[in-house]
Amino acid sequence: MSEKKKFTIEYEIKSSPRILYTFLNEANGLTQWFADDVSVRDQIYTFTWDGEKQNAKLVAIKENKLVRFKWIDDEPQCYFEMEIIQDELTNDVALSITDFATEDTIAERKQIWDNQIDYLISTLGA
Repeated sequence: MSEKKKFTIEYEIKSSPRILYTFLNEANGLTQWFADDVSVRDQIYTFTWDGEKQNAKLVAIKENKLVRFKWIDDEPQCYFEMEIIQDELTNDVALSITDFATEDTIAERKQIWDNQIDYLISTLGA
């Protein structure tokens, strides 16, 4: 099995960090753009896509700033993180995504994130 590599992509989002944050850490917010269904119990988020469930543990959280999830069945060093970055001078808001994928699937994973973030932006009306 190929070793997974960390990659980061950043998207400009026209939203306040507070509003954007609710779409990153609340089950209802995540259901609107990230997965078909999301439920939470004891810091374990169950994401459902096309009837397939995947569990992730919420391993880091900073209010209005960052959420980091670790897939339960993934390699120990792997996680995915969504961080809200606000420029101090312009107040522009960006969403930085950090994820892991094998070398041959990074382009595909980035495309998936592009599609999901496009959907998030349309959901936000941003």
